[in-house]
Amino acid sequence: MKQLRLKVLAGLFLAAGIISWGAARLWDAVGTLPSVPIAAPIVLAVIAAVLTATALSIRARLKAQRERRPGAKGVEPLMAARAVVFGQASALVAALVAGMYGGTGVFLLGSLDVPARRDQALYAAFSVAAGIAVIAAALFLERVCKLPEDNDEGPGKARV
Repeated sequence: MKQLRLKVLAGLFLAAGIISWGAARLWDAVGTLPSVPIAAPIVLAVIAAVLTATALSIRARLKAQRERRPGAKGVEPLMAARAVVFGQASALVAALVAGMYGGTGVFLLGSLDVPARRDQALYAAFSVAAGIAVIAAALFLERVCKLPEDNDEGPGKARV
């Protein structure tokens, strides 16, 4: 399984932001700009919390297993792989969604004197922050589930 690359996530974020900013300008010129739902930052924050809780649970189980505590539950490899795939998918979607709301928020910065638009800009900013939290939680989960590198140089092998 390939590791998430921060450059890919940043590229998705920027591309979605630019497209969303342009679409918001066009949509506002033609009609009424759709609103940023208040549920967007809430849903992203819940996903970030689930990813963080999963990472902390797996990390605690791996630590107990390494320390050979009696009754310690191991981590099934398939469960860890599924958690990492969920984290990677969540990070990719969060980068797109955060970019989309970021572009809309940048467009709304031009009209903060209107109370409704100011609220929409605030929801967009919270959505971007929650999207970044999802990405951070996904990267943490991926780091927790990463297998140690196999070193060919063991204690009995000499360096050449």
